[in-house]
Amino acid sequence: MRFSLLLVVIFLTAGCATTPMGVRQQDLDSWVGEPVSSLELHPFFITVPVVKTKASNGTEIWNYVNGTNSQSCSGGGGVFSGYANTANYNAFTNCMSRVMACNNIFYIKDGLVMRYVPVGTGGARCYTNEALQPDFRGSINLY
Repeated sequence: MRFSLLLVVIFLTAGCATTPMGVRQQDLDSWVGEPVSSLELHPFFITVPVVKTKASNGTEIWNYVNGTNSQSCSGGGGVFSGYANTANYNAFTNCMSRVMACNNIFYIKDGLVMRYVPVGTGGARCYTNEALQPDFRGSINLY
């Protein structure tokens, strides 16, 4: 019985080790040398906002931002009216806001992708798989 349980644990652990969640190098490498039209027509990247900037050497930087804003507030209080229309304010509120996003950053020169770098911010992690490769045209579910 112990031996069977040990085998099950080993196989489950090995299964997790072969399919890690995260950024895969082959997905990043697949974009090198691709025309920008592959980005503009990709079924995932057309669904998220893009911010385009240009470096002084002419390199374009396209950042496809896949994220959300998150805000939480704590505290409380109220406004108490007194005589002669004066108000005493008795409140303290503390709010924190952050953007959790995977910034899918593409460096482009002469109409071709030079490099793809996903960068997580605000505690977000980036994930890639074959659905983020340039020749993918199927249905995408990255969550």
